[in-house]
Amino acid sequence: MQSPFRDRPPEVVVIHPVAFTDVQLALRLLRERKTVLLDLEAMAEAEAQRAVDFVSGGVVAMDGQTERLGERTFLFTPASVHVEHDLPDD
Repeated sequence: MQSPFRDRPPEVVVIHPVAFTDVQLALRLLRERKTVLLDLEAMAEAEAQRAVDFVSGGVVAMDGQTERLGERTFLFTPASVHVEHDLPDD
């Protein structure tokens, strides 16, 4: 089976936007099959909510996943990435 990453290792990009226009980068990166960690601490609350709604909508359209990691921190993954929750202690 061929890797969905096309000979490139998976990447995680951390973004700290200060304005809504900075958030558009997240969707460009997701289209490139990169995982995005979005830290919205520097944004006003209303603008941060708008940013999450915008990126979440794009992720749904790409069959990806959205995970809330903290109060204002989100992980967005393309369809080629599976997020595992609470792994058992082995």
